[in-house]
Amino acid sequence: MKRLVVLGSGESGVGAAVLGKKEGFEVFVSDKGNIKEKYKNVLKNSEIDWEEGMHSEVKILNADLVVKSPGIPDKVPMIKKLVELGISVISEIEFASLYTDATLIGITGSNGKTTTTMLTNHILKSEGLNVGMAGNIGDSFAQMVAEQTKDFYVLEISSFQLDGIKKFAPNIAIITNITPDHLDRYDYKFENYIASKFRIAMNQTEKDYLIYDADDEVIEDWLKKHPIKSKLIPFSVQKELGYGAFLKEDKIIINLDKQHLEMATDTLALEGKHNTKNAMAASTVAQLLKIRKATIRESLENFQGASHRLENVLKIQNVQYINDSKATNVNATFYALDSMKTPTVWIVGGQDKGNDYLSLMPLVREKVKAIVCLGLDNAKIIEVFGGVVDFIVETTSMADAVKISKEVAEKGDTVLLSPACASFDLFTNYEDRGNQFKEAVQKL
Repeated sequence: MKRLVVLGSGESGVGAAVLGKKEGFEVFVSDKGNIKEKYKNVLKNSEIDWEEGMHSEVKILNADLVVKSPGIPDKVPMIKKLVELGISVISEIEFASLYTDATLIGITGSNGKTTTTMLTNHILKSEGLNVGMAGNIGDSFAQMVAEQTKDFYVLEISSFQLDGIKKFAPNIAIITNITPDHLDRYDYKFENYIASKFRIAMNQTEKDYLIYDADDEVIEDWLKKHPIKSKLIPFSVQKELGYGAFLKEDKIIINLDKQHLEMATDTLALEGKHNTKNAMAASTVAQLLKIRKATIRESLENFQGASHRLENVLKIQNVQYINDSKATNVNATFYALDSMKTPTVWIVGGQDKGNDYLSLMPLVREKVKAIVCLGLDNAKIIEVFGGVVDFIVETTSMADAVKISKEVAEKGDTVLLSPACASFDLFTNYEDRGNQFKEAVQKL
């Protein structure tokens, strides 16, 4: 019996363990931290051995195959030892893909991947297809493969998950955009991060498709230098395309081989240019799968967006409070500020991942009346914007940030939580940060 060792006991790790057990592996789960009670119960019920608070070499280095959590970098000594011993170390996405014949739609990008994943899933479900949504969005792809049989999987895939693939090849891949993010994980080299994103297409063949943002110079430049086997389908809001999706006179137009679709942008449930692009990408997938045009249009009209992404919370004394906690990098915050239509009190800050805030300067000058820093180290934000915005203040709690924002905001203003940073200095994750914002607003 082959031995599968799973490093990390989160959603993806436990899912991989469950699938491994089903496929006849001897499975062992190891986590350096504590295993959550709900995951312990899954492991106990599946009769899977585990350890917590340590990584025991004697129980790990005898593996035939290792599935590692996307949160564990390749530089960790244990991973280096496994690689030196010639033991294959892969991601849960790679492992799960070995055990399904379903059509795979893989979606990555610095921003927009969650919305695009949810929107694609929504269109496919609305057509009545047997579809599962998994990956970075929350549900374990491996556990879904173990427990259900789906004809289609829509997978949100992070760069960390792509780092652990060897043969994974989605039938349809989407790269929404690529902007500097997670550079701390990639030796502060943007080209390493770009290469990681393009791993989504590296095993694709001529039968597969890569849908991508043709307005993104980083993507365009990479494609010129690195030929890809899959069929390329661009989308753009800046230029007309003979093949692909583009904007013309406030209409989305999608031209594929013998297929044509037109939709008015003013009927889309989600606002903003970035969401128009997300709609283009999802609709292009739907066209490739020959989903009815009426289903595509209706789905785009009735779709409800992702939590913590430009989420309207409450309007209090004619001040709109917006939760954009999922904006964990500068580009996501650029989209948020760009969509603001009223003077904005901007709550920003957190764990900096090597951010360059200068791209936000024109929007801050035009739209931001006050900045409330929410983080343990706000020096860079204050240095960049201190001379631009009259009011800038530091806080280390969400309650204080929201109270100060209320005092500064006037009728007709917007209070926007769009941190441009990771959340781990003060919060468990971006959801915790967003939920604390919503709770604090509701207490005003």
